[in-house]
Amino acid sequence: MLVLSRHRDESIMIGDDVVVTIVDIRGDKVRLGIDAPQSIPVHRQEVYEAIQRENRRASQTNGAATKDVKPPRE
Repeated sequence: MLVLSRHRDESIMIGDDVVVTIVDIRGDKVRLGIDAPQSIPVHRQEVYEAIQRENRRASQTNGAATKDVKPPRE
């Protein structure tokens, strides 16, 4: 893990497209601003993990759960 020190209004670059800026520091909380292309999803870790859990659960659905789903019309 790379650990960097930054002050408020200072930024770091991730690759060529992502800028992370320290927006505010209050006590033990740091507010970050993240500027990234829309094609790059940005989530808090707990949200990302919940999405991954749901995706795994959905991919393990048995055939009975989708037997009544009709294919799309062409």
